[in-house]
Amino acid sequence: MIEVKYSPESIEDLQRVVEFVEVKNPFAARRIAIDLQEGVSRLKQFPHIGLPVIKAPDPEKIRDLYVGDYTVRYLINEYTIYILRVWHNKENEKNL
Repeated sequence: MIEVKYSPESIEDLQRVVEFVEVKNPFAARRIAIDLQEGVSRLKQFPHIGLPVIKAPDPEKIRDLYVGDYTVRYLINEYTIYILRVWHNKENEKNL
């Protein structure tokens, strides 16, 4: 089975996203965290479920998975999926 690993930046992204929502609505923050985890978990069975990132050097290996209002950017290798970044769709990915 394919293994999923998180980059340090993606871990910081997840913390930032959840903490931002948690201030106003702890229950929504928990739901977001669960939804993102479930979305990433689906990648183990369906690694190509995300859309190719056309501007990437290798669009077939770098993809975006959309989970609700969030984007999970990941890299597919032979036996590993690397979660690169996570952001809310209202954020500008260039600022990450």
